Amino acid sequence: MTKTRKWISGSLLGLSLAITGITIAQGPEHDISARRHPILADAQRLCDQAYNRVSDAQRANQWDMKGHAARAKALLEQASHELKEAALADNRKGR
Repeated sequence: MTKTRKWISGSLLGLSLAITGITIAQGPEHDISARRHPILADAQRLCDQAYNRVSDAQRANQWDMKGHAARAKALLEQASHELKEAALADNRKGR
């Protein structure tokens, strides 16, 4: 392999690992107070579990899911965020 090809291959591998790390490091929010909002906190916990299981499936299938798993994870992140917003809205009502 030429030096240029090795450099390109190494760069692509490094970029792939960085993107994977960022994707895994993110995830659904999980900061709803279980004391104030036990049902919303439980729903948020389940979103987090589902997100982790989808990540497990991605690794098991060597990330070859044609983008569907990544889309599912994005929707789980959105759902978790909406749950947090629901809790905040309820907090603003003084509950």
